[in-house]
Amino acid sequence: MTSSLPFDFDLLRSFVAVADNRSFTRAAARVGRTQSTVSLQIKKLEENLATSLFERGGRELQLTAEGEIMLTFARQLLQLADEARSRMLEPEVEGVVRLGTPEDFATVYLPDVLAKFARTHPRVTLEVNCNFSVNLLEGFSKGEYDIVLVKREPQGPTGGIAVWRDTLVWVGSPVFALQPGQPIPLVLAPAPDIYRKRALAALENVKRPWRIAFTSPSSEGLLAAVRAGLGVTILSKDMVPEGFVLMDTHHGLPILPDAEIALYQAPGSASRATQLLSEVIIHALEVSPTRHS
Repeated sequence: MTSSLPFDFDLLRSFVAVADNRSFTRAAARVGRTQSTVSLQIKKLEENLATSLFERGGRELQLTAEGEIMLTFARQLLQLADEARSRMLEPEVEGVVRLGTPEDFATVYLPDVLAKFARTHPRVTLEVNCNFSVNLLEGFSKGEYDIVLVKREPQGPTGGIAVWRDTLVWVGSPVFALQPGQPIPLVLAPAPDIYRKRALAALENVKRPWRIAFTSPSSEGLLAAVRAGLGVTILSKDMVPEGFVLMDTHHGLPILPDAEIALYQAPGSASRATQLLSEVIIHALEVSPTRHS
């Protein structure tokens, strides 16, 4: 006698979204469902598993010990399901997909995603361009891209699909030391970069003096300057390279509000290759082990 599994993939996707966003409301926007639907899905999953997956007492939802275990399995199951679906149901898709993305996001998270997509769909040609978010959105509005990933202020369900909650942190080098009474030396991308905007606004809000010590349009150039001890910068908490030091409130630096990464897909009759790549990116980020390490 066989018994059915105590969950399905829709429940798992909603579970992962809630775990990532620590909120039913934010998770609902992520998966394109109502808050009440997502809440019921989590309740059903917990009933099926006969265990609680979330602690619900604080301002944000927190995983229980059982929830942490389930999250690991959920990511693995979703990743395998997505790969199997792409390989078995869409093996002969072809065409060109033009993707725009911020440089740091492309170098940290997208290589494996794009490599797997290329192996699964060898007839699809990928044209990837790295640029600042404002330039990517401008190009997208002109029809220069089929898909763009952009850094932006959190906007909820309106405009694109929020695929990443971007927790921002101050970082520096072990050889760098803040000098008391001196303006904070900043290593930033040129305007209108959103991280630059966040850094300056946060320091202005607490009336902390600052100066621009180094500017570069390249994320690798910024990291090299920070590594050399020229100043501090802002990075996504999930993208801090090994050997860098988090500079928190103990160093007199203000807390930074979250940003987000959003995916925009060309409206109208997007090609099947474009639709598939969008789905692959969204699902890969949902189950990325690097993101949640």
